[in-house]
Amino acid sequence: MRIEKISAVTLSVASMRDSVRFYRDVLGMEIIYGGEDGCFSSLRAKDVKDPILNLEQGNPVTQWGRMIFYVADVDGFWAYLRGRGFHPESPRDASWGERYFHMPDPDGHELSFARPI
Repeated sequence: MRIEKISAVTLSVASMRDSVRFYRDVLGMEIIYGGEDGCFSSLRAKDVKDPILNLEQGNPVTQWGRMIFYVADVDGFWAYLRGRGFHPESPRDASWGERYFHMPDPDGHELSFARPI
């Protein structure tokens, strides 16, 4: 027996509106269920079937780990987020062969944006 794939990750969020707007409008994900006024929403990266990011209205928990998103251009995405008024950490090269940076989402969940070097 083995795991076949990761279907979804679910994060608890304090404000569905703020979280949906962040993941949809800032990160460019598409809503496939729910939305700003719902208590549960599902989003995914455009042109990708799996995995899905679920947002569930509740009490957010930080310090749980991090979610990693691959992007085409780490430095370009960092500049894009800075231009949108966010303050991500500076990009750096990792010993495991990725260029990446971290920043929190609206609820403090740690996100990484990365690309293999």
